[in-house]
Amino acid sequence: MKESQCIEWKASWRDDYLRWICGFANADGGVLVIGRDNQGGAVGVDNARKLMEELPNKVRDLLGIVVDVNLQQENGKELIEIVVEPYPCPISYRGEYHYRSGSTKQELKGAALDRFLLRKQGRHWDGVPVPHVAVGDLDAQALAHFRKQALKSQRLSAEILEEPDRALLGKLHLMEGDYLTRAATLVFHPEPERFFTGAYIKIGFFESNVDLRYQDEVHGDLLMQCDRTIEILHAKYLKALISYEGLQRLETYPIPDPALREALLNAVVHKDYASGIPIQISVYPDKLMIWNPGQLPPDWTVENLLEKHSSEPFNPDIANAFFRAGKIEAWGRGIERILESCASADVPVPQLRHEKTGLWTVFPFPNEQIDLGGGGGTTQTEKTREKTRVETPVETPVETPVKTPERILAVLGTHPDWTLAQVAQAIDKSLSAVERAARKLVEAGLLRHVGPRKAGHWEVLK
Repeated sequence: MKESQCIEWKASWRDDYLRWICGFANADGGVLVIGRDNQGGAVGVDNARKLMEELPNKVRDLLGIVVDVNLQQENGKELIEIVVEPYPCPISYRGEYHYRSGSTKQELKGAALDRFLLRKQGRHWDGVPVPHVAVGDLDAQALAHFRKQALKSQRLSAEILEEPDRALLGKLHLMEGDYLTRAATLVFHPEPERFFTGAYIKIGFFESNVDLRYQDEVHGDLLMQCDRTIEILHAKYLKALISYEGLQRLETYPIPDPALREALLNAVVHKDYASGIPIQISVYPDKLMIWNPGQLPPDWTVENLLEKHSSEPFNPDIANAFFRAGKIEAWGRGIERILESCASADVPVPQLRHEKTGLWTVFPFPNEQIDLGGGGGTTQTEKTREKTRVETPVETPVETPVKTPERILAVLGTHPDWTLAQVAQAIDKSLSAVERAARKLVEAGLLRHVGPRKAGHWEVLK
């Protein structure tokens, strides 16, 4: 026998151990044994009879709960066994809230205490109302986009989707009385960061852990953040192999699109938005890492995620909105779908790591993709040419190459804040070649730079 989630040993009694009883009551219950050393050996209690009388009253007066206190005998020594039942309401000791986790006791503070108190009340963080936010403050385009997606997914009837915004939000359980909830604010408000610090996504490209080459931030409502993040990753951070099947050109990214989308959606839906920290996506030449400052359900491990499991979203109201929009499933199959997608594409499956601060999802790139280096764009290498299959006598067409100046204008038209170094990376040209071409474009009146050299932006004039 050893200490565990429900068993704790103490050699002698101290009133400080009322905190341990509090922790058991707030978790799954447990047994506190007085008279055992750290190895579980019976050392006995000298004043057992007195404690048998005092402990029930102390627990009742200071914690407000009732426990069973039993006298045990082992090897001629007296032990006291305090049996604590789990309580449905939160229990405090002198204003402190303690919780038993594994074989340790934790004092709950801040966001963790907030989640605990809500859970004991049968509520969840994203269902709490937010004052001073009206339905009219929400983004009309975000609501229209949701209606379109929900109609397409057929997870809400056309009649419900045609109702006014307030009625629709009520049907989605995103209102409490006259107040919008935190979930409604995150999913539909154009600036959720006004209410929740860190409610955005950071993306960075790293040559190494200390060598950040460039980065982006994605802000706005959560539905838009997901779509925009995928666009930026494909355009700027991930290279695609080009191959052909007959006359059809194929672009293959290092991560299958369904797997990347599912991993991102999981991060957005399960994130702990009380943490004040954004979701972070780190792209390296050989991998992509998604860090989500969220927590697994109590007593879950990564192994639970990798096997058949129930759906227990960290933010159930956000998850419901994403489900109605057809973005996610409601059966806890997100990780399974990611693994299936990677297996079908014959690429490495992601690695999952859970830490105290959050969850990592790491996608290793296939070897042929690592050879391309980092940065967005498309590349055809000898390896992709070997993959080209021509199923008709027609030869694989050779595309007319787009000239460097035209490619520079196309890139800067989409990303006016990019530096010429970033442009060079995106179009697979040397920085000196891009600088020469840019000077010629400026001289020809086709391009100009506005503002200071480091903080300005480009304007494509034609």
